[in-house]
Amino acid sequence: MELYLDSADINEIKEAFQLGFLAGLTTTPTFMHRHGITDIDGTIVELSKIVPVLQIEALGKTADEIVAEAKRQDALGLDREKTVYKIPVSLEGVKACKRLTSEGFKVNVHLVYTLQQAYMAMAAGATYVCPLVGRLQDQGHDALGLIAECVEAVNNYGYNTKIMFSSVRHVEHVKNAINLGVHTITVPYAVMKKLTENHFTKIGTDKFFQDTAMMTVHVKDMITTQNPLITKDKKVSDCLVQMSSGGFGAVTIIDENQMPIGIFTDGDLRRLLEAEGEGAIHKNLSELSLKVPASIEGHELLYSAQAIFKDKEVDTLVVTEAGKAIGMLDVQDLVKAADL
Repeated sequence: MELYLDSADINEIKEAFQLGFLAGLTTTPTFMHRHGITDIDGTIVELSKIVPVLQIEALGKTADEIVAEAKRQDALGLDREKTVYKIPVSLEGVKACKRLTSEGFKVNVHLVYTLQQAYMAMAAGATYVCPLVGRLQDQGHDALGLIAECVEAVNNYGYNTKIMFSSVRHVEHVKNAINLGVHTITVPYAVMKKLTENHFTKIGTDKFFQDTAMMTVHVKDMITTQNPLITKDKKVSDCLVQMSSGGFGAVTIIDENQMPIGIFTDGDLRRLLEAEGEGAIHKNLSELSLKVPASIEGHELLYSAQAIFKDKEVDTLVVTEAGKAIGMLDVQDLVKAADL
């Protein structure tokens, strides 16, 4: 099934065709008007140089006018093998379709709402027949039934016509098109970008990135900011200042050799105030019951940090270099590592 983009937004067209596998672009005067395009011919020529196949409108009230418009656009320098002229279905439209296809032009008979309209277009040699699914469903009609009938007509009678599923509103329409066996679908970029999305796929992919990070990222590479260090001769109030000024939830307490001898957290502060009141902030850190914190050397891989978090049942590790404290690693940093 050919996948077309349905758009007139130059920026998104350029972005979408970087995918490398879109079959072509469909556009309409309505799209161009919506995006403020006034130089229609100039836009058509520009688009023809960007996309593999361009489908554009050939408007006219009579077959002569339609044919003349298609030939006028052809004279802009368009490649006839890479250009499809879209014609709204009507008696004059299918008459023009027959004349153009007989001369080697490719034609898409669109704005199709019934099997009878589709049949006339097929009989006239249309390259594409384009029912509008979303619009039909908006009016309460069985659009998918129409698509199925059109596909069956092509298959039963051997028409050299491709059924194009258009007026796509959501990703379920793409699934419908695949199941119905249409030859072509034209999709707005907003819908196209959702086609590869799936919650479980994201969970699995994120897990792969996280597990890879565990085996390749060093602990020191996760220290984006230097957590505060404070010596044991300072007061609890000094810890509070350090933590508040830097927006940290903890501070590492070190000895005179910069070796970690404890961690003071916002949780410790809360418990201390609850137990001893506001005066507790004036206590010396040396008065506290300090416990040597769990630590890890910065050159270790996150895999080792993960094991320590699990073994010690802690949420924070002091990161050291040759035993000296240089920062902290929070258990949540392991999740962030997947984004590196």
